[in-house]
Amino acid sequence: MSKIAIMTDSNSSLSQNDGKAMGITVVPMPFFIDGEEYLEDINLTQEDFFKKLDSGLSVSTSQPAIGLITSIWDDLLKENDYVVYFPMSSGLSKSCETATKEAQKDEYKGKVFVIDNGRISVPQIQAILDCQEMIKRGYDIEKIVKILTENGMNHDIFIMLDTLEYLRKGGRITAAAAKLGGFLKLKPVLMIKGEKLDSYKMRNRTIDGAKKIVMDACRACIEGYMKKIDGRVDNVHLEVAYSGTDTTEAKLLQELIKKEFNVTEVRMAPLSLSVACHTGPGALGMAVCKAIPDEE
Repeated sequence: MSKIAIMTDSNSSLSQNDGKAMGITVVPMPFFIDGEEYLEDINLTQEDFFKKLDSGLSVSTSQPAIGLITSIWDDLLKENDYVVYFPMSSGLSKSCETATKEAQKDEYKGKVFVIDNGRISVPQIQAILDCQEMIKRGYDIEKIVKILTENGMNHDIFIMLDTLEYLRKGGRITAAAAKLGGFLKLKPVLMIKGEKLDSYKMRNRTIDGAKKIVMDACRACIEGYMKKIDGRVDNVHLEVAYSGTDTTEAKLLQELIKKEFNVTEVRMAPLSLSVACHTGPGALGMAVCKAIPDEE
């Protein structure tokens, strides 16, 4: 049976320790803070990031150097037949496009497969878990890539914000709108899918109301387009994501989802720092992913 290595980046919300525990390679995403480069989870912890963000320092994201990516491919191919690489969605970063082009070169073509499935954060983790499951099933590389690609967009993630300040800094809303939203204590809900971080519901005022909005939105996805895929509503994965260092509300949401959806497992992970740049601390998200087809 072929040996398949899995690789992703830290936009998946996986830490270096997570990667080691799962047997996959996690490429750290670079950040520039006041002109100095940092690497996520290498010399930039979640705690340090939010301290710098809160202090008003200039924070910008970048993509991993392609030379670093290919050097990891080279190392992995020494002991594996194939590499499956999960970067963040091509609609949110050029790192996926860059890697895809590189994988078409003679030395990597047919050996390295870059999965552009429109995912980031906890849905990206689920795609990796799906890949591991298919490897266990003994699927060949072509079948694995086909299912990952076809199933990629069968997910949604909704994020409720604690503050509008970081949307203002990113130019997504005006200063006046941010000030008014803060005065009204709005808890807006955003949606990430494929190519964009976009508004979903902007006029909610309480955390409990925001939680209901995201749960109702995920339920609508399950009972809507996801049900149309195979007629089922039971084969989905539910996840929670959060930004900042306080996990209190995330754990409360996790338990609420278990109760409301009658499930025993709800994965929880921090939002990637690339997303947290736009949401700021205190953001709370829920994601739903359609499960891959049952084993034939």
